[in-house]
Amino acid sequence: MSQLRFSPAIMRRFVETLSNSIGADTFSAVLSKAGLPKEWAKPLHFAALDDGRTAEAYSRLQSALRAYYGRGARGILLRIGAKLWQALLDDASFGNKAQALLLRGLPKPLRLKPTLELLARLLGSDKGDISLHTLDLDLLLVDQASPTTLGQSDDAPICFVTLGLIRECLYWADGVEHDIEERACRAMGARQCEFKITIGG
Repeated sequence: MSQLRFSPAIMRRFVETLSNSIGADTFSAVLSKAGLPKEWAKPLHFAALDDGRTAEAYSRLQSALRAYYGRGARGILLRIGAKLWQALLDDASFGNKAQALLLRGLPKPLRLKPTLELLARLLGSDKGDISLHTLDLDLLLVDQASPTTLGQSDDAPICFVTLGLIRECLYWADGVEHDIEERACRAMGARQCEFKITIGG
């Protein structure tokens, strides 16, 4: 059993968003082609799983989508990640919702780092799973858990959902499209997944 963990609540939102994006029939075809349980098309199925098994399902489902759609999977998963940001805010604790409101009251240049820190808290299963670092004028989000990559191996980065989440949370913060690059990925053999956000360009 993997030690990696992923929130069943976020997984339910992911499956719900995926089903709405590609349609129930296509979702069933993706699962069938990959030999995955048909029950995975139902968001409530994941309420009964622990967060270790949920991490495995999260990884395997994204792998199935990449196999089914090929190069087109990137765009689909980016869009799902973008839609997940609002779902994370909707499901957040009272304290995190209050923090989100405070963030929107800050001057725009001061919103980005605390908004990414909020994303790290909402997305990470354990404290320290996701951390934020300053690179001169730019920012680096480091995901040491990265359940997307569990059991995966690829010659290019695969964390498109996380990338979409980062992109959307920054756009929510200041209304600007920022350049984001996954410059290291555990699926490629790196120790952690690293996302560079260019602020000063």
